[in-house]
Amino acid sequence: MTRSPRRAAPDQGRHVPVLLPEVLAALGLDRDGLAVDGTFGAGGYTRGLLQAGPGVQVIAIDRDPTAIAAGQDLVRTAEGRLRLVQGCFGALDTLLAEAGEAGADWIVLDIGVSSMQLDQAQRGFSFRQDGPLDMRMGGDGPSAADLVNGSEEAVLADILYHFGEERRSRAVARAIVEARRRAPIETTAQLAELVAGVVRAEPGSPIHPATRSFQGLRIAVNDELGELVRGLHAAERALRPGGRLAVVTFHSLEDRIVKQFFAARSGRAAQSSRHLPGTEAPPPRSFRLVTKGPVLPSEGETDINPRARSAKLRAAERTEAPPPPTLSAIEALASLPADTRRARR
Repeated sequence: MTRSPRRAAPDQGRHVPVLLPEVLAALGLDRDGLAVDGTFGAGGYTRGLLQAGPGVQVIAIDRDPTAIAAGQDLVRTAEGRLRLVQGCFGALDTLLAEAGEAGADWIVLDIGVSSMQLDQAQRGFSFRQDGPLDMRMGGDGPSAADLVNGSEEAVLADILYHFGEERRSRAVARAIVEARRRAPIETTAQLAELVAGVVRAEPGSPIHPATRSFQGLRIAVNDELGELVRGLHAAERALRPGGRLAVVTFHSLEDRIVKQFFAARSGRAAQSSRHLPGTEAPPPRSFRLVTKGPVLPSEGETDINPRARSAKLRAAERTEAPPPPTLSAIEALASLPADTRRARR
C-alpha cells in the first residue's frame, strides 16, 4: 500500500480528479498513442491525458448525456485530439471499434458517481440537497424511486446490505415498505429522513446515517459493479500489448473486484497444486502488475479534496497473451445472492 506525496492546493471552484499525477505516472504515457478515459465526467483525467504529450490522442466515454454536452468546449480546445463518445465503459472495446480504432495504449477508469452528478440536486444522487429520487447516470431505466416503491422487502434489504454495506438493512427495508403504504417515497429528503429514523448516527462521525443506503440504491440503479466487471474485461480485450490500465475506486466493493481481477490475470491468485492429478493448467497471464498494492492519496490531497479519502489506485500492463475467458468468480462479486432469505438485523 503506497501513499502518494503531498501536493499543492488546486484552484478553487474547479473539479479536481483524484490521484491524477499517480494515475498518469502509472499509465506511463511515454510515447504517441491512443488513451481512453472510460469515465469522462467533468473531464479531469482527460485533461491530464491531453497534457501528457502532443502525440496522445484521447477517446473519452460517458453514459451521461449531460457530461458529453458539457465536454464540447474541451473538444474544441483539444483541436482534433479528443473525441467524446456517449456509452457505457463496459462496452469500451466495442465503442472503440465503432470509432474506427483497433485498440488502445492506455485506459483509465474512475469508478462511481461523479462530483458533478452529486452537486446537481435534480439528479437525486445526494441527500444533502432535496431532489427527485432518481440516481440514474444515463437517464434511462428504472430510477431509485422505482426500486424503493416497487421492490419486495427482501430485495430491498439485499440491495442495502450487499451494495450499501448497511448492517441495519432489514430494518431500513421494513421501514421503507411501511412508509410507502401510506404514500410513495419520491424525494431524497424523504428517504434520508426515513433512514435516519432507523439507523443511528455514530457519535462524532461526519457520515450521515443514510449514506450507505443511498450508495446501495445508486449501485443497484446503475448496475455499477456489473459495469465495472464488464469494463475490466473490455479493457483487457482493447489494450495492445504493453498498454496499461489504471483504475481508481472509492469503496471496498469496487476495490475487491479490481484487486481480484488483477490477481487472477497476473497469476497472483491462488492456484490449484500442479502435483494434484486432473488439475487444469493456469490460464495465460494477460496482465503484469504495475502497482504491487493500492496507491493511496496523500494527506495533503485528502485535506483539500475530502472525496479522495477512500480512493485507491491499482494499475497493470497488458501482456501479449490472448484474453482468457470471462472470470465467473469476478462476475459473482457484482451480483446479489440468489437466496434473499439470508438473515440480517
